[in-house]
Amino acid sequence: MTNDPAALTPGREIHTLDELTHEQAQAVLDLLADAARSDGMQAVSEQGRLQLRGGRREGIKHMLLYADGQLVGYAQLEDTDPVEAPAAELVVHPDHRGRGHGRALGSALLAASGKRLRVWAHGGKSAARHLAQVLGLTLFRELRQMRRPLAGSQELPDPVLPDGITVRAFVPGEDDAAWLAVNAAAFAHHPEQGSLTQRDLDDRKAEPWFDPKGFFLAVRTDSDSVSTAGSDRIVGFHWTKVHAEERLGEVYVVGVGPDAQGSGVGKALTVIGLRHLAAEGLPTAMLYVDGDNIPALTVYERLGFVTHEVDLMYRTET
Repeated sequence: MTNDPAALTPGREIHTLDELTHEQAQAVLDLLADAARSDGMQAVSEQGRLQLRGGRREGIKHMLLYADGQLVGYAQLEDTDPVEAPAAELVVHPDHRGRGHGRALGSALLAASGKRLRVWAHGGKSAARHLAQVLGLTLFRELRQMRRPLAGSQELPDPVLPDGITVRAFVPGEDDAAWLAVNAAAFAHHPEQGSLTQRDLDDRKAEPWFDPKGFFLAVRTDSDSVSTAGSDRIVGFHWTKVHAEERLGEVYVVGVGPDAQGSGVGKALTVIGLRHLAAEGLPTAMLYVDGDNIPALTVYERLGFVTHEVDLMYRTET
């Protein structure tokens, strides 16, 4: 633990930790929940929230900001990408904003990263844009949340799979390694998704929302396989997620291996997953896609998705 010099205000201190106790993690989750109720969205991503628990994780640092002994701010710094600058997320409790706590956390992140930093601003709110400007960060990435109704007039098309490809559900424990390999290949240029490990997969399988019935694998049966057991090869996948409280279905992640890209399997998987979410009685589907991913945006817009909100990432000048 260190007391960060960025907290040079009476009554304020920042503790930088490699791991959190159960009590500290719960306090951060409670802070995040309060902020989400006020802001209408999470300030820290799902991956960041998962990284609060389970002990130390390589490349992850937690910054807890206390004011007069009360936890009022949190930041997470992830330095796991061998090329890109460390990435961060931060939040200040709604009742304690406007007092310089966000700037103190941002300054601490800059110091910890050697002034080589990327920071997410979920929802792109004006306060976050102002903080980025104060910290000398510039905009360089836009992540769109898109939504479409699952009921009503916007009927989903029939899925059309390429010849030789079928779809089945993910089998936990049996498909893990093969899925991780295809995921890494499909997202080789996407650091957040492409670097998922077995531990990351296990974290998600342990979440209450995990349902293998909504985790679809597109498989091709290799002609030279000796047996049917384990003979199919994953070429793509669509992992759906249900947000029960919000009654939202999510196109959690769609990936297609390099040898099947451009075949139409991605669109077919997307439709299959959306039909599954509609059959679950969910009124709306949502997804995230990079604003500069024109091919994906085109597919989703043709399926009736429209932009709902935008997350922005800022970075130091390089």
